[in-house]
Amino acid sequence: MRTALAAALGSVGLLAAFVASASGPLLPGERAAVVTEIPGVIAAGAEWELVWADFETADGIVGTPDGGVIFAQEQTDTIRKLDADLNESVLLTDTHGAGSVSMDAEGRIYAVQRTCTDPGRPFSSSCQELTRISILAPESRILAMSFADGRPLGRLNDLIADGKGGAYFTVGGAYHVNARGVVTTVADQNIRANGIMLSADNKTLYVTNNTTILAFTVQPDGSTPDRRDFATLPGDKGADGMTIDSAGRLYVTASQGVHVFSPEGRHLGLIPTPRVPITVAFSGRDKKMLYVAQMGAVGPDGKPWTTPKGVRNTAMTIYRIPMLAEGFKGRPK
Repeated sequence: MRTALAAALGSVGLLAAFVASASGPLLPGERAAVVTEIPGVIAAGAEWELVWADFETADGIVGTPDGGVIFAQEQTDTIRKLDADLNESVLLTDTHGAGSVSMDAEGRIYAVQRTCTDPGRPFSSSCQELTRISILAPESRILAMSFADGRPLGRLNDLIADGKGGAYFTVGGAYHVNARGVVTTVADQNIRANGIMLSADNKTLYVTNNTTILAFTVQPDGSTPDRRDFATLPGDKGADGMTIDSAGRLYVTASQGVHVFSPEGRHLGLIPTPRVPITVAFSGRDKKMLYVAQMGAVGPDGKPWTTPKGVRNTAMTIYRIPMLAEGFKGRPK
C-alpha cells in the first residue's frame, strides 16, 4: 500500500511526517484491503493510496472538473479542496457547519449547513441557529430552513443537487427542496436514510437504508411517487455515501468497503477499504480514480488517533484507488 501524502496538510504536519516515513503494508488502525477483480470495474491487486488525513472530518466528497475533489469539514466551517496533484486549499469559509456538499453541472455548490449542532461542540445542546439547505457558491442563497409544516430541519445528513436549482436531502427520512424553496417528502416511514444519489439521467433517486438501498422514480416536477427495494448489502450494514459510474453502476460505502451494484441492482462485488468508509466520488484527470474518505487517522505518536472519553473522534483519512470504470462525466457526481 502506497503512503504518499499531499505536501500541504496544514494542521496535521506531525501526522504527515509520520505517514511519509512509515514502512510496511499497513499503518496503525488500518485493516487488510486486498482487492479482487470486478470485471470492468477494478483490477485485481489495485492498491489504495493515502492522500490526505486530518483530525477533523472530510465528508460529502465530490469530484471537480480539474480532477480534484472538494469536501466539507464541519468542525472548521470550511469546504476544502484537494487538487489532482494533492495540494490542499480552503475553497469556502464561514460555511455554518457545512457537513456534506454537492455540485451541479453548472458548478453551483450546495451544502447541508448543520450550524452549531455538532454533538462534539460544548454548545450544541443550546444551539439556536437553525440548520438549512443552501447554495453556497457562486452566490449564497438559503433554499430551506424548515419542513412544509414549519418544523426545523434538524441535524441534516447528506444531499445531492437535482440539476434544477434544488436538491434531495436526508435527515432521518429523505426529502426534496425545489429551486423555490418548497420542501416535499420522499419517504419518512420505515427508513433510516443516510446517503442519497441520482442516476445519470436524473430519473431514479437512490437512498441508503442501513442494509438496503431504496429507489424512487423521479417525475419531471421532482416528485417521487413510488418506492421500491433496489439492492441489499450482502453480509454488511451501515450503507452511507454513494456515487455512479459512466455505465450506470452504483457504488455504496458500508462497514466493509465500497459495494458495487449493476444498474439493475445486482451485487457485482466489494472493494474492501483500509478503514470504514463514509463518502465516495470519482475524480482524477480522466475520472478513473475512486476517492473514499474513511474513518480514523494516525496520530503524531504513530498510533491510531484517539480522543478522551466522551469526546467525539472526528479524525478521517482520504484514500484513492485506480479504476477500470470511469465516473459519470455528465455532472460532478
